[in-house]
Amino acid sequence: MTLSSKRSLLKLAGWSTLAATAALVGCGKKEEAAAPAPQAEASAAASTPAAKPEPLKIAFAYVGPVGDGGWTFAHDNARKALQAHFGDRIVTSFVEKVPEGADAERVFRDMVSQGNKLIFGTTFGYMEPMLKVAADNPDVKFEHATGYKRAPNMNTYDSRTYEGAYMAGVVAGAMTKTNTLGVVGSIPIPEVIRNIDSFTLGAQSSNPKIKVRVVWVNDWFNPPKETEAAQSLINGGADVLFQNTDSSAVLQTAAKNKKYAFGWDSDMSAYAPDAHLASAVINWAPYYIKTTQDVLDGTWKGNQASWWGVKEGAIDLVSISDKVPAATKTKVDEVKAGLKDGSFSIWKGPIVSNTGKEELKKDEVADDKFLGGINFYVKGVEGKVPSGK
Repeated sequence: MTLSSKRSLLKLAGWSTLAATAALVGCGKKEEAAAPAPQAEASAAASTPAAKPEPLKIAFAYVGPVGDGGWTFAHDNARKALQAHFGDRIVTSFVEKVPEGADAERVFRDMVSQGNKLIFGTTFGYMEPMLKVAADNPDVKFEHATGYKRAPNMNTYDSRTYEGAYMAGVVAGAMTKTNTLGVVGSIPIPEVIRNIDSFTLGAQSSNPKIKVRVVWVNDWFNPPKETEAAQSLINGGADVLFQNTDSSAVLQTAAKNKKYAFGWDSDMSAYAPDAHLASAVINWAPYYIKTTQDVLDGTWKGNQASWWGVKEGAIDLVSISDKVPAATKTKVDEVKAGLKDGSFSIWKGPIVSNTGKEELKKDEVADDKFLGGINFYVKGVEGKVPSGK
């Protein structure tokens, strides 16, 4: 091979080497250009919406059936309003006809085991069982209706039902012909005694001549007993009946006897339109919505007591009959407006018990502590307050 041929081969080899090197370099650049792909995947992952938080599970324990037309019916209507308000942010459930006592404790523990983080107990007799379960489950929030014992994870709430009772009394005093009013009482605790007294005070504001008779059934929901008590009152001369029990039995008994009565806790006008004068109703929805919002926001606090009335939209007198005089309806509206803006107080002295004891001096206004411990009948109510169940 000649020298020039060798040089040509070396030259060709050199070009081949350069070409191979260039090819390798080129490949390296392509790999570098492809490197951002994982970042693109990361960006795509970052733009994926975060998983929705689990809905807050809320449970309600009811002392009566949801179809009682009164107390439990009002609570369950509020539960439905609560669910509609928050949609899929919450899940609500309930257990009805839960007896007060040991059975209530079992139900509360079962609610906790099912993952409920907010539990409402809707009757006075649930207080001790709920307090016990709350102590064992500090991560669960408990709300007890009408009680007075609280804990770091347990509140109490109530409605000023006595305001509705007073407005019903205003109507009753105007509608009675016999000047005798009858009340079917449930259980003789301050809440119920306060309602009977307030009803009487309202009736006296329309008719100072009235007298009030009470028959106790020692139960919240017992239609047969309520019927018997209502009939007894009618037989004793009462022509307008009031109640602090949970069914529509009193109203229906009045209708059968062509007398008048009121709905209680819920609008009962449909049960006996001819006998129905008005319904003193409770709207629990505002409280349930506020409490749930506090839990969702992380602002809920324990050891709190709430007592809402006309002012907060929790109490009203509705479906007033056309039989009620216009002047009486106007008076009810004035009372309602006064309760709402604070210019009117139902429990303002002088107020005297039916034993003659002055309970509130002239112009003295009862505070919540006084109202929470009422254990006497006001003047105008016959008989003695029972000592207990």
